[in-house]
Amino acid sequence: MLACDASNDSCELEDKVPQGDRKGCFPQWACSWEEVSIMDEKNIPIRTYQVCNVLEPNQNNWLRTDWIPRSGAQRVYVEVKFTLRDCNSLPGVTGTCKETFNLYYHESNEVRESYIKESSFIKVDTVAADESFTQVDVGDRIMKLNTEVRDVKVTTRKGFYLAFQDVGACIALVSVRVFYKTCPLTIRNLATFPDTVTGADTSSLVEVRGSCVNQSEEREEPKMYCGADGEWLVPIGGCFCSPGYEEKGGACKACSAGFYKAKSSDAGCFKCPPHSHSVRDGATVCDCHSGFFRADSDPPSMACTQPPSAPQQLISVVNETSVVLEWAPPRRLGGRSDTSYSLDSQLCLPCGSDVLFSPGQTGLKTTRVVVSELRAHTHYTFIVHARNGVSQASGAGAAQSVSVSVTTNQAAPSPVSSILAIDVTRHSLSLSWQQPDRPNGVILEYEVKFYEKDQKERSYRIMRTFSRSVDVTGLNPLTVYVFHVRARTAAGYGEFSAPFEFSTNSDPFPLIGEGVNSAFLLLSVSGVGILLLISAAVFIISRRRSKYSKTKQDSEEEKHLNPGVKIYVDPFTYEDPDQAIHEFAKEIDVSSIHIEKVIGMVGEFGEVCSGRLRVQGKREIYVAIKSLKAGYSDKQRRDFLSEASIMGQFDHPNIIRLEGVVTRCKPLMIITEYMENGSLDAFLRKHDGQFTVIQLVGMLRGIASGMKYLSDMSYVHRDLAARNILVNSNLVCKVSDFGLSRVLEDDPEAAYTTRVRRKIPIRWTAPEAITYRKFTTASDVWSYGIVMWEVVSYGERPYWDMNNQDVIKAIEEGYRLPAPMDCPVVLHQLMLDCWERERAERPTFSQILNMLDKLIRNPGTLRTMLESGMGSEVCVSVLPEVCVPEWSVCEWLQSIGLERYRDTLAAAGYTSLDSLLALTHQ
Repeated sequence: MLACDASNDSCELEDKVPQGDRKGCFPQWACSWEEVSIMDEKNIPIRTYQVCNVLEPNQNNWLRTDWIPRSGAQRVYVEVKFTLRDCNSLPGVTGTCKETFNLYYHESNEVRESYIKESSFIKVDTVAADESFTQVDVGDRIMKLNTEVRDVKVTTRKGFYLAFQDVGACIALVSVRVFYKTCPLTIRNLATFPDTVTGADTSSLVEVRGSCVNQSEEREEPKMYCGADGEWLVPIGGCFCSPGYEEKGGACKACSAGFYKAKSSDAGCFKCPPHSHSVRDGATVCDCHSGFFRADSDPPSMACTQPPSAPQQLISVVNETSVVLEWAPPRRLGGRSDTSYSLDSQLCLPCGSDVLFSPGQTGLKTTRVVVSELRAHTHYTFIVHARNGVSQASGAGAAQSVSVSVTTNQAAPSPVSSILAIDVTRHSLSLSWQQPDRPNGVILEYEVKFYEKDQKERSYRIMRTFSRSVDVTGLNPLTVYVFHVRARTAAGYGEFSAPFEFSTNSDPFPLIGEGVNSAFLLLSVSGVGILLLISAAVFIISRRRSKYSKTKQDSEEEKHLNPGVKIYVDPFTYEDPDQAIHEFAKEIDVSSIHIEKVIGMVGEFGEVCSGRLRVQGKREIYVAIKSLKAGYSDKQRRDFLSEASIMGQFDHPNIIRLEGVVTRCKPLMIITEYMENGSLDAFLRKHDGQFTVIQLVGMLRGIASGMKYLSDMSYVHRDLAARNILVNSNLVCKVSDFGLSRVLEDDPEAAYTTRVRRKIPIRWTAPEAITYRKFTTASDVWSYGIVMWEVVSYGERPYWDMNNQDVIKAIEEGYRLPAPMDCPVVLHQLMLDCWERERAERPTFSQILNMLDKLIRNPGTLRTMLESGMGSEVCVSVLPEVCVPEWSVCEWLQSIGLERYRDTLAAAGYTSLDSLLALTHQ
């Protein structure tokens, strides 16, 4: 039986002595313990067990308790209160009197075990008295009571027996109390920990998991440890009061009306924010007052708000087919700062998909929008809406709006989009074209401007016609001409179309067909074609083991000696930089420039802005404006203007176009065409995975075309990278940034160093340029290969996170960038060709351009991808000689566009490329 005492965190066990033979003695043992009634010091009768056989030696007197249930305890404590006679006060007991007794225990599952061997008991301790009494004390009735406590580990049986062994003492047992310790029920960190029995060892800790109190949730698993002395130790974790409840006195109480608690982690209940209320206890959020709302993204602590009122003072300014709309913010913003505006296109009639809104049509933070590409002489209605975060909330009502109606003015027509040559002879061309997409009125006439390509626009002719076609006569045979067409309405001339190139024929008979271009016309010359065919076959087969002949460099040197090729002039050869700038760049009146916004920085020079340029007699165009910051040195001025002197010498659709410079006032400016989509690397990263392979190849083709133009002018770029390629709205790529570029000297082995101290872009630079500063067109080809990798990988960083030293070492050891994901084998092979260690083995830009043209004409070759790290067995090269063993005559003729000679050669018995070696020129 257990009697628990909560005041001392212990439980008492029943300690009655069994009623048996000789008053609790073991029947099998001799015993002298006797149950005696005595008076304590307060003259209260008590019952004791006594023994005092001190005169006889070898005493062995036992007293045993009844069976005591363990009741889950693992260690029990035995408190014994007793008195002991001092042996010195007993005469004649020397050698037989003792002043101690022994305490034993025996674990058992038997409630009544009548026969227990003495050897079955385990000794707990020998108990000695701190105080002993004498005969005098008995006469004076002074009871010297001793209290001793011993602990016993009991873990193997349901209960146990205690036994007391007397070995010759004069002793009286007054009381025996048996108990065990517990850690009492407690609440800590909003978790309840139950009564817990201490461990079996005096140093053991019992881990106890608590349970969260009502209306609470676990923050971190609540745990404590019950120590051997009945104390709780090391509280860990705990609970939070649930939303709508806060901690008070170790319990979770509901928030009262007018207060709320949204999250369990909040410290307590908060007063409802403005324009909200709670009417019940335990609110997790306060409800908004009538007419006020809260957006889904608003935190509960935010005040309830209202939709904005309508925008104010909407005004419009019409400029031909463009409208500028401006308005003032609403008078009432509803207590929010996220007001935005939109133009409702459904009520903008007759707005079509081609109408442009700048900066946008919805989600506007500004109060100004430019609407362009409208139709001329057309009535439009624009509605501006004001919204904020609660405009779409339930019951908030529709967005507030204001409208305005305008009528556009007469405008010049848009440019003609395409021109076709339908009849080509030695001295004439017949051209036709479609009406502009936006005529903006009745077309009164068309104007055709044309000139010889080599003459550019230094000498041109103008023809006018009322129809959409014209016959151009008096042309030189076998000459490439450039044509531009523009239309005129009552509002004036529109812009000229993009340039279209057509070549006259050397054959006196005309070639009929749409879309005839110069390449097709040149290949049509049968006599020259067959001669070139035989010569090319002999040359290719005899050189089949060499990919790119070193004669490539010789041909470049010969080109320098050709007086018909324009050669680039280095502006740094001029003593006066102003002389170079005035020779190669056009001076622009600063009043013609309207700067709109900053779009970037250019390092030590200044900033780049976008704006508009309107030169008298020409249509206003968007431009990029690079300015030189104040306080510049003479060297900075020279370096700044040198870039304009460089660009001014170039005229190619894939080279950034210089519009002019401002040098006669400050700040100094360089004006170039505006490229809407910015740098190629950032553009590709923004549109990752959104282009077809053919579109990517088209971008690479444009870059290669621009670089071929530069190399033909004996010019080395030296910083060719995707970041220095600009992209316009039509995805046309143009080479830019000529800060590191320098002219090739007469010595093709010459080394070049930067005039401005810039670090060489290691990841894009050829090994010989890094090691020996040898910059050539071949090193630009290496850089072009890296650009190809950037384009196909959508702007990924070459060599990823490798540092520059690791990149240099890897390249020297033969490592090359692997094919990007979904990269066709033919493109990766072309990259590897560009990364040949020997410069002479790399292709020229002319060969690269031809290769890309073939891929565009035969897109099926782009379907072979790298799979599982293994490429297909595909023969890929810029030059067909590499693939000769696998090609037939038919395949090779088809690859160079001369398949019409297939039957002629086959009839003469020439069925393999090797057999062509027997052909002579005759």
